[in-house]
Amino acid sequence: MSGSVETRGSDARVGRGGRHNGRSPDMARIVRRETRSTRAGVAIVAAVVVMALAGYGLLEAAVHAIGQPPWLIEPQVAAERLTALPAGISPLLLGAIGAVLAMVGLVFFLNGVAPGRRARHTLAGGWLESGRPAVVIDDEVIASSLARRARLAANVTPEQVMVVVSQRQVIVNVRPTSGVPVEGDAVLAAVREEVEQMALDPAPEVRINVAPSGVVGA
Repeated sequence: MSGSVETRGSDARVGRGGRHNGRSPDMARIVRRETRSTRAGVAIVAAVVVMALAGYGLLEAAVHAIGQPPWLIEPQVAAERLTALPAGISPLLLGAIGAVLAMVGLVFFLNGVAPGRRARHTLAGGWLESGRPAVVIDDEVIASSLARRARLAANVTPEQVMVVVSQRQVIVNVRPTSGVPVEGDAVLAAVREEVEQMALDPAPEVRINVAPSGVVGA
């Protein structure tokens, strides 16, 4: 099996023997595994809920079979009340229950069909076509590099710059020093240049927020 992936920021490296061949389908699979989050948590929650409901139903059926009083409600009575809905229940309460169930179902549905993402980007775009090794880097490392570039462009201290990196957006928050204006366009151009040099995939959009009030310089 050929192909390799390097992950920077978390000091982790995933590799396979052989030549570095970006066209290998194994390489694409490894990169996808490194940049996408698992669905194990949601799957475990769904499995626990189903097991709990099934266990409760089995318990009630067993209690009913031996002639003991039900823990909560007899299965036959529960089935009759479900078939009689919405009789016997307030429309407002029924609507609230339906909305909660719909929201829970939507959460599970979106987690099942939407691609989960880790806080990582791939560097050096075009690795799949060029045959170069792929490099995966944590968003925290990207934010640190962009914060340094923004700090130099704005001529402020590290405490006055905060960078937030997401999959599609980079937000740079700058608090200027009192009496020293910050050129927002210059900071924006510097950060954009740094992002272009990184060749991030997916490529995020850069936004600059300069605070209206400054801080006292050291």
